[in-house]
Amino acid sequence: MNQTELNELMINLRDKGLTVAFAESCTAGMLASEFVKAKGSSDVLKGSMVVYQPEAKKKLLNVKQDTLDLYTAESQQVTNEMVMGLKKQLDADISIATTGLAGPGGSESAEKPVGTMFVSMLYDGKAEEFREVFKGNTTSIRKQLTDYIFEKLKGVVEDHYDR
Repeated sequence: MNQTELNELMINLRDKGLTVAFAESCTAGMLASEFVKAKGSSDVLKGSMVVYQPEAKKKLLNVKQDTLDLYTAESQQVTNEMVMGLKKQLDADISIATTGLAGPGGSESAEKPVGTMFVSMLYDGKAEEFREVFKGNTTSIRKQLTDYIFEKLKGVVEDHYDR
């Protein structure tokens, strides 16, 4: 998402009085860092929690050890628990959590190769889940995911709040 599009998204969020919070694992703070480049972000961003290691996910977002053991830290199930914990912690209008495999060394497999990303969005009592696979190096994958999440956020605001 370019700067103009990000500014438009931020204006739309701010004009509707909506707040946003992030729980970031694989993006390691990139979502918040990119988000605040838009004018008006201080009115919209409630906060972002970088929960890179499983222990942080458990302590800060109440992700269950059983979920981590059963599905791995890089899974939709963990991302779903992350977004629920984020909602409880920061209570933003739109809560977004993400985890995935930005590089080798995690739970990659033939069904879940490096580049597999999971996103959960919680807003107005609704939950949405997304799974995408991006190609490239670690930095490129994180950037692609960040842009992907901003596009999904734009869609939520336009489809759900522009009525």
